[in-house]
Amino acid sequence: QVQLVESRGGLVQAGGSLRLSCAVSGSIFSVNAMGWYRQAPGKQRELVAVTTIPGRTNYADSVKGRFTISRDNAKKTVYLQMNSLKPEDTGVYYCNADVKPSTYEPYETYWGQGTQVTVSS
Repeated sequence: QVQLVESRGGLVQAGGSLRLSCAVSGSIFSVNAMGWYRQAPGKQRELVAVTTIPGRTNYADSVKGRFTISRDNAKKTVYLQMNSLKPEDTGVYYCNADVKPSTYEPYETYWGQGTQVTVSS
């Protein structure tokens, strides 16, 4: 069984920084794309950043230049470094990963439980 476990978010003042991590565990043959999404109150979940193999990254326009996604393939962990945070970055942050549990199974997308990030003005 595949699990994604995220680090705790937190409360940070505008202009501050926060780093999230998400580790994939369980039955894993291969991990492909890994990413972060967020959902603000009353809004739909949106892509924040994604990283694929062999290392391409893509960011939402709203976070370009402020957020950095990275991954440690050996640890099967994805990180999101968030700098110059703004109140509009507030939301629940979810990680996801495309995981192939075994050689006989296809890639499936798995999600973390979500972690709250609150940026105060």
